[in-house]
Parts: sequence; C-alpha cells; structure tokens
Amino acid sequence: MEEVNLAATAISLNVRLRSPDMPAHMQQHALRFTRSLVDDYYSESSAPKTSRPNPTHLARALKKEFDDAYGPAWHCVVGKSFGSFVTHSPAGFLYFSIDSLSVLLFKTEVQLVKES
Repeated sequence: MEEVNLAATAISLNVRLRSPDMPAHMQQHALRFTRSLVDDYYSESSAPKTSRPNPTHLARALKKEFDDAYGPAWHCVVGKSFGSFVTHSPAGFLYFSIDSLSVLLFKTEVQLVKES
C-alpha cells in the first residue's frame, strides 16, 4: 500500500524516482520537501521562468532537513548532469529527478573517533 501512495505522490509532484533504497515515508518526505523548495523558488523569485533554482542551495536545504529529521550524516548532490559512485547506509539512498534537476540523497554511518 505504501508503494501505491508513493507512486501517486511522485506523479502528483511531477517527480521521477530513479533508484530508491529508502523507506517509503522517507522518500515521500524527500519528494515533498524538494518540490516545496523548487516551487517556493519560482513563486518568490523575480527571475525568469527559464532559470532554475540554485542546486547548491537545494542540496544544502535537503541535507539539513534530513539531518534534523533522521540524524546525521546525510549528503546531497543536486544538478543537471553528474556521475556518482557512493557507499551508503542500508535504507539510506534515494536518486530522483524533479523538473530538469537530478537529486542524489544518501546517508553514511558516523563513527566516533576515540582518543587514546
């Protein structure tokens, strides 16, 4: 049932899921939050509609949102064209596209360094 809701969410937000390894509720969180950031850019910006949101700002905001909601250490890459090869925590990876941008969001494990 969650997969059906996720598919409906992706369609309604005009988002294309490309490679998910993440619980459905976290995927929905990422998709909805990113769509709101992109829509806010277009509604508040005086820039022409042919421009696009700053990928660095989108990546920073999404990373902060997931760090706050699900703990550290999330990483995010946003852009039109990029390659990647990452190691991620289990159930901590999502790759999707929204409008003309691609978004890669993933979590790595944080280990404390013990001083001797």
